[in-house]
Amino acid sequence: MKADSKQVKRLLKTARGQIDGVLKMIDDDKYCIDIVNQIMASSAILNKATKEILHAHINGCIKESFESNDEAFQEKKIQELLSVIDKIAK
Repeated sequence: MKADSKQVKRLLKTARGQIDGVLKMIDDDKYCIDIVNQIMASSAILNKATKEILHAHINGCIKESFESNDEAFQEKKIQELLSVIDKIAK
C-alpha cells in the first residue's frame, strides 16, 4: 500500500472506536438521532481513510503504470480505478 499506513490505521482505529460506541448506545437504548449522528461520523472517517488510500494509489500505482509504457497494465489500472469510482458513486 502506498498510503501513509500510520495515518490510515489511526483513522480506522478511530472509526472502530466510534462503531463500538454506537453498539453501546444501542445496548443503552440511546436516542435514535444520536445513534444516527455517530454512525454518520464513523462513515465520514471511513470515507477519509478511503480517500487517503485512493490518493496514494493514484499518485503511486496509477502513475507508475503510465511510466511503464505498458498499455495493458495501464488499462488494467484504469479499469480498477473506474470500478472503485463506480462503487463510490452509488
